[in-house]
Order: sequence, then structure tokens, then C-alpha cells
Amino acid sequence: MSDKNAPEAEVTEAPAWHCMDKAAVIKQLGLGADHESTGLSSTDAKARLDKYGPNKMTEEKKKTLLERIWDQVANVLVAILIVVALVSMVRAIVEDGTENKISNWIQFGIIFSVIAINTYIGIYQEGNAEKAAEALKSMLSSDARVLRDGKEMMIPGIDVVPGDVVILGLGDKIPCDLRLLKTQNLACQEAALTGESVPIDKVTETIEAPEGLTPAQVPLGDRKNMCYSATLVAQGAGVGMAIATGDYTEIGTINALVSKVEKKKTAVLQQIDNVSKILAVFIVITSICTFLAAFFQAGQPAIDSVQIGLVCAVAMIPEGLEAIVTVVYAWAVSNMAEQNVIIRALPAVETLGSVTVICSDKTGTLTQNLMSLTAFVTSDARYKIDVNSADRTPNNFVLDDTYMCERANHQLKRSVSQVIKDGTGGSKKKGHKEQSNHFAVTDLHSVHDGTTEHGEGEDAAPKKEVANPEAQGTSPDQQYVKSALAGGILCSKCVLGENGGRDGEIGNPTELSILRAVYMTGVDIEELKKDCPIVAEVPFSSEYKFMATVHEPAADIDGDGYDGKLIVHAKGAPDRMLKVCNKQAKGGSLKAEDVEDIDEKYWTEQIATLSSHGLRVIALTRGTIPKGEVTQDQGLGPEFVNGRDQPWLTMVGLCAIMDPPRPECVQAISEAKRAGVRVAMITGDHKDTATAIGHMLGLVDEKYSEAVTGPEMDAMSDDELKEAVMTHNVFARASPQNKIRIVKALQAQGQISSMTGDGVNDAPALKAADMGVAMGKEGTDVAREASEMILADDNFATIVTAVREGRVVWDNLRKILLVNTPINNAQGMSVLFGIVCGLPDTPLTAIQVLYSNLICAVTLGFVCAIEPAEDGIMDQPPRKVGKRLIGRYLFLRIAMATAALTLAVVGSVFWAQAYQTKPMGDEDIAAANVRELRSQAINTLDFGAISVTLSARFTYNSSFHPRIFKGNKFAWYSVAIVAVLQVFITYCPGLNRVVFGMGPMNGIQWGITILMMVLVFVVMEVEKMIRRGLKAKGADTDDTERWVFDQTQAPDGDISLPKGASHLNLTELNH
Repeated sequence: MSDKNAPEAEVTEAPAWHCMDKAAVIKQLGLGADHESTGLSSTDAKARLDKYGPNKMTEEKKKTLLERIWDQVANVLVAILIVVALVSMVRAIVEDGTENKISNWIQFGIIFSVIAINTYIGIYQEGNAEKAAEALKSMLSSDARVLRDGKEMMIPGIDVVPGDVVILGLGDKIPCDLRLLKTQNLACQEAALTGESVPIDKVTETIEAPEGLTPAQVPLGDRKNMCYSATLVAQGAGVGMAIATGDYTEIGTINALVSKVEKKKTAVLQQIDNVSKILAVFIVITSICTFLAAFFQAGQPAIDSVQIGLVCAVAMIPEGLEAIVTVVYAWAVSNMAEQNVIIRALPAVETLGSVTVICSDKTGTLTQNLMSLTAFVTSDARYKIDVNSADRTPNNFVLDDTYMCERANHQLKRSVSQVIKDGTGGSKKKGHKEQSNHFAVTDLHSVHDGTTEHGEGEDAAPKKEVANPEAQGTSPDQQYVKSALAGGILCSKCVLGENGGRDGEIGNPTELSILRAVYMTGVDIEELKKDCPIVAEVPFSSEYKFMATVHEPAADIDGDGYDGKLIVHAKGAPDRMLKVCNKQAKGGSLKAEDVEDIDEKYWTEQIATLSSHGLRVIALTRGTIPKGEVTQDQGLGPEFVNGRDQPWLTMVGLCAIMDPPRPECVQAISEAKRAGVRVAMITGDHKDTATAIGHMLGLVDEKYSEAVTGPEMDAMSDDELKEAVMTHNVFARASPQNKIRIVKALQAQGQISSMTGDGVNDAPALKAADMGVAMGKEGTDVAREASEMILADDNFATIVTAVREGRVVWDNLRKILLVNTPINNAQGMSVLFGIVCGLPDTPLTAIQVLYSNLICAVTLGFVCAIEPAEDGIMDQPPRKVGKRLIGRYLFLRIAMATAALTLAVVGSVFWAQAYQTKPMGDEDIAAANVRELRSQAINTLDFGAISVTLSARFTYNSSFHPRIFKGNKFAWYSVAIVAVLQVFITYCPGLNRVVFGMGPMNGIQWGITILMMVLVFVVMEVEKMIRRGLKAKGADTDDTERWVFDQTQAPDGDISLPKGASHLNLTELNH
């Protein structure tokens, strides 16, 4: 409700409004008996507004700009830079000489700019990270129609209070949670809360809690006498009583959960923080040593010694590291955007590379989200339909009598009634809403002859041999398909979408699948309907689960001999249709000579077989009546079909329908397995359907042989669930609460989990997961804002592509550290060891090292940042949880590269010094010599850095190979830029002397520089060769094993639901 009354630690248990009648609701709210007709008075409304607060959700306190700036600069490395900047400013003010003043002011400006740029980058990323709460608030209604003082009036949605009588109309956004008082064909679209696309029909009657459940445990989707804030009126009208506003609405509860979930820093960000702390200690120690060497050994004045020590500090601070890490992320984000992956928070890219389990929705992600006819079964044949074909040809139907001809393995020994109970038309689950399958099989225990259940035990129909093996693999002609499936087309009010797709389609997806399959054989659906108009019909109802239409006979469909008769097409739940059939069409043929007595056991077993595979089954039947029995547009009741003395229809065939797997997902899951990433499917669908899809996708195998359901998970203890998430890949009938527990259980087992979701109630699970993935096409804004990654095409295969890119990011970050860290370390070590070895002044100035840091990060670091994936990257297992970027071997490589660069720089300076003219007391010559030596040092350093970079591009493969010229065109662009800039700052008058403290170099010095560059390259390649040999002998050169510095803390074992999560079971999803 109001901010002051917002729930904090826990959600208060609300009254069971759905279990109360109208009188009890009015009494609970402290209102008068005539309140329904008068509404609140203006005085009472104002008092309640003061009591409950405005109808809005609590806003989380946001950081000020100053607080954000402080978060970015409050670390030791930035503090060191600030000290250096302040010293430079002081020297610029107090020192004599124009050159010194300009040099120090430039140094101050560069350091200040570095700090400002890094701060801006950090604030920019933080500002884009979390917007879920704002997305929730934008969903609330802006105004509402209420009854006050006996009159209807429009008021701002923020002024609605508990006790208001709210009037609803078509298209209205519901302003708060309501208990319905009146309905007129009212249905609400609750996709904003659940992602469920089917509107929920509303009632006013009291909803009793099913046996074994308390009122609070009744899922919100079953509370059909309630409406919820931020949902929409899809049809009809109604009147409701406001019972909760603001934070106490269901969407307000979710807002509180979303705000409560704390996002963890990714491994890289944590490690960057830790590396910064270690570096800070190392830098301080090295700087102190440099100061002591400059003051006591070189005899420099105190202020100059301090300056030299600070130069060492500046040299070793990785100023460009944060910027180049951002470039790595940004480049990966750009690449993934081209693959339909949208990354909302840059550091999330790195998490992808460590994912060990991908928890995926089924519908639309692993499957096509398009109900499709996959099989057509007749009295003696079965046809497999190619659901992925883009061609309109009868060849899409292929005779295959082995296709789903036996029950699914897990249903082989079960009775027909047990199979049906588990399938898509199973009995209503306790506490769950009715299934959305209008044609669900619910009763196959008896048929019209009064016999007992068919197909059980010894009475089961024997397995049939393939009758005509020579015809297997052939396709029927278009006329056969048109005639056999005419009942699915003519007995339907559905409208197919444009070109057989979803755009513009109208009707039930299950029925549309039959129209689409026939359309894809080349049949003109609209022309067929026009040629055979409906004379009369029995409209569909969920009570009797069938519909029937009456038509004039058509010769090309029904054949000849039907003078004076009308054709009846009836389709519906196969158990219902079987009861009213006494004949069957042989092979689906409608010719009079092909009609024979029905084999009930055969059809019963076929229904059970198809149901065991999780398929939705519709029976197509046909009959005839005398022409005068019905009149044009006569309204017929169900008794027209099931009210006759004897069964009278002919069974034509069974249509088996499912949402098929995406073909690319099978390959993607195989690739994920090869990469050591387990894929788990979480769905609200039935166990059999989920298991069948799991088999097709390769998720169900000998190791993960079963599915586990939501109710089964609800009954598990924490320890049992932790075990279950490691032994099951398919989770069926899962609620949003189950999703949160699955995430927490996986994390408790040390797994890095990715979770997909599309509804508002998925938001807490998305935030709790290590990588939340929202749907871009079918998902809600709230789910998208709560996630780190969005799939623009809602396709699972895209997640695997993103995982691959995440691994590339990890590899490239290690390569960047191999390049940037030795450069930084070598700068500082060169200053220290140059002074220790007897140089009269520092070989590098602060401006030189700042320039080198930034230019190497921007150019050479960029080379590593965008390096493409190396071969075999998806053949490696995910890195272990807590694994550091810098492992044992990378640490040794960095140390070796640092030593090679330091020796090259210091050695080249002393070598160049041997060729210099002795100053003999001439200060100008001495100063010129120092400038030449600084030119030698910076050029040797940066050209040596080029060698390190070219070697680091390939982790194991030799860079003494033509591959060095391929794969990354920016590598040589960067080399050219560095080389040109080095020549420029060495020879540009004024710039070299005043800004960088450098002088021109002679040919001997350039020769020394090139030689040192080659030696560094050779050293790096020899190390690589040794490492290849060690790997061949089984050494862990990839740093996959734990090291002493890796994080080893045990994962959080608490998998309990957060406070208020019980409210997330808004509906039993039927995806």
C-alpha cells in the first residue's frame, strides 16, 4: 500500500478472500450491507486513503550521483593515482622552468582524465543494470472506474483504496486486486503475471479449497472469483470489490521479492577487485623500495625521490585494464546481438562461460511454440507428418507404421486408465486448474457395449505386424489427405494465418494444427470451406468435448451415393467419440465399400499409445443423416451426436498433435553436452509430454531416465531436492516456486545455473539464478528487466551460442592479463632495477608510463579483446566454480613475460648508454643522454609488448606460423599504430622533449630495440613449446584444477523460498 506501510521482512498472510461469499467480504472490510450498490462515500474513501496509503508500489532508494562517484573512486589504486596527480600539481606550481611546469601540468591532466574516464565507465554500467521495479510500476493502471457516493466516476488509479467498488469493461487494466461481485462473460488476460496466453474465465461463486489444501495453498489461477492488479479484461464486463492495493497486491508482492534479491558480482568482477588489492600492496612495497634506492643509492633529493617512487607506482597501476575489460564485454555483446542474444549487463557475458546447467522452458524455447499435427492414425496405417517442411506438398505425409506404434517406455506396463491419467488429458490435479486441452481424454474405462476397460493386462491388443512393408515411406496423394482430414477442416471455425503461419490466425491452436498440416499438402483450405458450407452445427463445449457440423455432400470428398442425405463431421476427445461410433473407415477411406465394423480394442490401444508419448489426440468421425432432419442454421445441442439410441458414427482416424522440438535444438543440446553443460527442461506441461519431448531432444537417457513433477518436488525435503536436481533433466508441472527452489538447489550443489522465464512471477527466479534469461518475443517487460540476457528469437540454440561466446570472453580476458600485466609490471620493475643498477635518473617518466599503459591497452589489449574462439573451445568442460582468472601456469607466464620485458628494457638502456658521449660535467649533454635513454626504454618496452601480444594470441599453437597473419585483422592494424606512434613521439620536436622527456634515437638504438623485440618473442614461444609438451604428458596447463588462491568456500546450502514466494503460484502453466 503506502510507502510507510510497505512490507519489509515478511509478507502478511492475507484473508482467504476467494473462500468468502460476498457478505463475508463486505463484513471483513468493515462496510455496510448496501455497499455493493452505493460504494464508498467521499469521506470514507479519504479516511481509507490515509489509512492504507496510495495505490502504488514502494520505490527502492536510489543512489545519488555523488554516491555513485564515490563507489567508483573509493579504492587504493585510484588513491595512488590521486596522490601522484596532486604531487604533479604541486610541482607544477612550485618548480622553476617552463618545461618542468608544462610537463607536470600535462601529467596532472592525463592522470585526472584517466580517473574520470574509468569513473564514467563504471557509473554507466551500473545505471543500466537494474530496472525491474520500474517495469513493474509501469504496468499499473493510470485510472479506474469506481462507484462512490452512489455514482460511477473515474478516479486516478493511485487513489483506489480497499473497499472501493470497481467497475470493469473490455480492455480495462485492473487497478488493484479485486474480489468479483458480478460478471458478464468476464475473462481476464493474466499473461502480465504468468506469461500464460489463454484468458482466464471468471466467476463470482465461492472457491472452496480442495481436500488436503488450505485456502492459502489454492493457486491463484484457480481463484477464478478474483482479479489481479496490472492484468487486463479480455472479454465481457464485471464488478469487483478492491481488497488489496499497492504493495499488498500480488504484483506488489513480486515487486518486493525482485527488490530483495541481491545480485552477486560475477567471478571476473570479484577477481578484479581482489587483484586490485594484491596489486596495491605490491605497488606500495615496490614504490617504497624505489624511493629508498633513489634517495640513498642514487643520491636524489627527497622530492625527486618521492617523484621517482610515484612514477613506479603509476607505472604498475593498470589504468587501462577496466576500459579494456569493458571492450571485451562490449565486443562479445555486439557479436551476440547478431545471433539474437541481447545482453543487458556487460559483466554477465563472463558468467555464460562458466554455466554448468542450463534450465530452459519448453514451449517456444526448446519447442516451436506451434501446435503441429505429427501423426495421423487410421484403422490399418499411420502417417508421419514432416512438421519442419517449408514446401506445400503431399510428400509431407509419409506412411510409417512403426512411428509411435508402441507405448513410451515408461508406460509399457501400465493400464490404459493409468496412461490416460498421466497424459495430456489426465484427471484434474488437486489444487490445480482445468487443463487447456479442450479435447483431452478423461475417461477410457467403458464404451457403448458396456464392457470393461480395454487394452489392460491380458486383454491388451496384440502388437500388429507391418501390413504392407513395400509401401512404407511412400506418400498419399493430395486427394486422400483432403478427404481423410476433411472433418478437421470443415468441422472448425478456425482461420489459418497468412501462408499457414501464426500471423492473423484465429482459433484453438490444437484445431489449427490440422488445418495447417492439410494446407501444407497444397490444399486450398478456404476454397474447401467455401465449397462445403455449414448447414447446422453443434458448437464445442468443454462439458461434452466435441463439436459437429452438418454439410451437403461433396463428391470429391465423400464420393457418390449420398442423394437425399447430409454429411455430419464430428471431431473431439477420442474417448467421447469412440462411444458414439459403430463403424470405422478402412485406411481412412470414406468410400462406402471401405466402411467396416469398429475394432474398439484397437482404437483404445492407439489412443493410449499416442497419449503415452504426451501427444494431444483428436478423433475425426463422420456420419450421415436424412436431408430433412435439420434446417439451415439450426442450432443443435450435444444430444444430436450423443443422444441417439445407438452409436451411429464412423471413426475415420486419430490426429496426434504436439508442439514439436526445434530441429536446431537437438544439435545445440548435443553441443552443450560435449561442452560439459547439462540441459534441464522445466515446464508446466504434463509429465508424459515433457518426457516425450525430453526423449526427442536427448535430455532423457539412461542416466537421466525420468521426469519429476512439481507436486513431487513440493513433497521433497531440501536434501531430497538437492539430490533430485542432479539426477533429473526434466521437471514437469513445475510452478514458479519450484523454479526458485531448483535454482537454489543447483547453487547449493556448486552448480552455475542459467534460468529462462517469461512471466512476472518468474522474475525472482531469474534474479536468483547466476544467469537469468528472458524471452524477447513472448516474455513480459518485467521478466526482461529482471534478467541479464534476452533471447530475441526465444530459441534455446541461441543460449548455447551465448555460452560459447562467454567462454571466448574468459579466454580473452586471460590473454589480456598476459599482455597488460607484464607491461605494467615491467614499467615499474624497470624504474626500480634501473635505479638499483646505477642509472642516475629514472629510465621512464610518469607521462611515458601513462602513455604506454593507455596505448598498449587500447591497441594491443584490443587485439586480445576481440580474438576469435580457438578450436575446441566447446570440447572443454566448464571451468570450476571459484576458479581464478590467474591460475598457476598463467601466473608463471606473466612472471616470465615480466622478467623478459624488464631485462630487455634495463639491458637495452645500459647497452645504449655504452654508445653515448660522456657528459664530462656538461649538464646539457647529461640531460640529452637521459632523454635518449628514456627513448630507448619506452621503445624497447612497447615493441617488446608487441611480441608478447602476438605470442599471446594463441594459447598453445605456435605463433611461428602463417596463422599469425589470419583470424584477427585488427592485430596488424594495432601493431602498425603502436609502431607509428612510437616513431612519432620519439622524433616530434617539442612533444618528445617537453611532454615525454625523450630525445631522438640513432640506428644503433633501433637495432637494439628490434633485437630485444625478437628475443622477447622467442622466449614467449619457447615457453609455449614447453607447455605443449607438459600438456601432452597430462599436466594441468589450462589451470582447471584448484590452486591455493582459488575460492573454496562451500556454496550456500539454504534452498528455502524467500518470504512471499508462496504468492508466486499464480497459475499452473500449460506450456
